[in-house]
Parts: sequence; C-alpha cells; structure tokens
Amino acid sequence: MKDMTKSNLQSAYSGESQAHMRYKIWAEKAAKDGFANVARLFKAISLSEQKHATAHFMALKNEVGSASDVAGAGFGYGPTAQNVQIALGGEEFEIAEMYPVYKATAELQEEKAAIKSFGRALEAEKVHAELYRKALTATESGKDVELGTMWVCPECGYTFEGEAPDICPLCKAKRETFAVFA
Repeated sequence: MKDMTKSNLQSAYSGESQAHMRYKIWAEKAAKDGFANVARLFKAISLSEQKHATAHFMALKNEVGSASDVAGAGFGYGPTAQNVQIALGGEEFEIAEMYPVYKATAELQEEKAAIKSFGRALEAEKVHAELYRKALTATESGKDVELGTMWVCPECGYTFEGEAPDICPLCKAKRETFAVFA
C-alpha cells in the first residue's frame, strides 16, 4: 500500500474510533439530560462509526507495524446541545474536507479497498450530519429531537432514519441484518 493512503487510513481509523467512543459517552449524557431520542441517535451513529473504523482497519490488514496516529477529534462533556454541535462539526469536516481528499488520494494511488472504505464512510457521514442538524435545532430549544426508528447497516455503517430499504444502497446488505434503534 502506498504511504499516503496508508497514513490516511490510519488517521481515519483513529478518528472513527474516537467518534465511536465519544458518541457512546454522549449518549449516556443525553439520556441523563432527558433527551432519550438524542441518546438513541448517538448510540446508532456510534455503531456506524465503529463499522467505519473496522472497514479502515481491514483495508490496512496487510500492513504490519506500529503507527503514531493523530486525528482531529472534538472533545468536551457539556450540555447535550453542545455535544451535538461538536458532533455535527466533526461530521461536516469529514464531508467537506477529510473524506473527499482521502478518497481522491486513494483513487490516484489505485488503492481499491481504501477507495471503498472512504467512499462508504463519506456517504454515511452525510446522513449523520443531517440527523445532527435536526437534533441541534431541537436541543438548542431545550427539546428532544423527533426521530423515527434508526437503522444501521452492519457491513458499511450506513444509517437510516424512519423506514429502512430492503437492501443497503451502499453495500447491498439485507434489511434483516440491520441493527435497530427504536
């Protein structure tokens, strides 16, 4: 694997791993703050981020050795609205800057596993950002967000709100395999 794509995969793995844990922590905080649906949203997206981290890790499965990884990651344990704002900022960064650049680099370097991993994560992050925007509007008004059933594809982490399709549009996994957050 080319060094730049390898480095990008390691960074993405680190960032998604941190997002997974941060969202789990913020889910507990949202529940304590009385925002049950925001807690459910954080839990669903946490699982999605875990799937992205796993995909990035598996794209690196033939790479051996240690690495020092640095990932831009938001921190804080504030009110739920603040936590949602930080989450939204991270998703928007991944959509606007990180994944498009990482994917373009992988395409130039013809790294097929990385192209697939970055592309799937990018599409899922777009959904996450939209859901966090909705949650931010609600929590800034002191209200819980109104959400339908949340679904997460176990293969690629694509996230659905409301009625899920019969198959994942990114990886073709079947609906009956999706994780459900009702």
